[in-house]
Amino acid sequence: MPFPRFFSSIRNHVSHSKISWKSTGTVQKTLAAEISRSGTALHSGARTTAKLFPAMAGDGRFFVSGDCRTRILATVDFVTESALCTTLSRDGARVRTVEHLLSALEAIGVDNCGIEIVGGDEVPLLDGSASEWVEVIKEVGLCDAKDCSGNNMDKLAPFLHEHVHVWRKDSFIAAFPSSKVHITYGINFPKVPAIGCQWFSCFAMDASVYVKEIASSRTFCIYEEADKLLKAGLIQGGSMENAIVCSASTGWLNPPLRYDDEACRHKVLDLIGDLSLFARSGNQGLPVAHIIAYKGGHSLHTELVRLLSDSH
Repeated sequence: MPFPRFFSSIRNHVSHSKISWKSTGTVQKTLAAEISRSGTALHSGARTTAKLFPAMAGDGRFFVSGDCRTRILATVDFVTESALCTTLSRDGARVRTVEHLLSALEAIGVDNCGIEIVGGDEVPLLDGSASEWVEVIKEVGLCDAKDCSGNNMDKLAPFLHEHVHVWRKDSFIAAFPSSKVHITYGINFPKVPAIGCQWFSCFAMDASVYVKEIASSRTFCIYEEADKLLKAGLIQGGSMENAIVCSASTGWLNPPLRYDDEACRHKVLDLIGDLSLFARSGNQGLPVAHIIAYKGGHSLHTELVRLLSDSH
């Protein structure tokens, strides 16, 4: 499909009127208690711990990292270009592979949350999905977040009024006005027949759909590319226990899959985590829109967030 021609009538620009923030009818939430999880970090291979703790209304989500305990807001303003993960950095401190944790927090509605990373600069990968984050959040539950005066704050969501898009070659992400959050995602690995071309759609995306259809999908790797990535200093902590691995010649090396289209569903998981970086001050990050992506990745996801951020 000639994607540039498909988008020829869509301006690669967002005016200030294309986003409006409206009440969700709920107040901002935070964790009811502190939680933590430890595990292997995907790229460094270090054993790290993520400690999650309640935050005040309006604080939003933020990381505490580095020897100086630098506070890094989980917003696109602090995204640093990196390979195969989303990285946030500020004043020499950084935290990598934030997308799975942020995906769970956004989808389950943890609007305000502090996250301290201990033992390294990377969120532990756990089983390669977001399911354990969802489980531990549900164990402690949520409560209304309070501001410094002890008051609740209304939770707002960004509504899209006009279509927007970003693309690179034959990869794109487009968002169209919608009354609810819909996500459609396509991937295409023609040289890996066991994956091939897959599409997955969820209408409409909410916490229950996320838990049932998205959260347990694991990150995936092409076996023939693993050696090159290892030599580049990446996926040092990757294993058959925290990723599903597919060979171009023999198919999946560690079945069974949790879904036939698990690889495609995981891209939706990543997308939600990356779009959560649109959040500000404890409000919803995921735009209320129909979001359609094809052959996207973290860099393209965050490019769309930057485009949306220019509109308000």
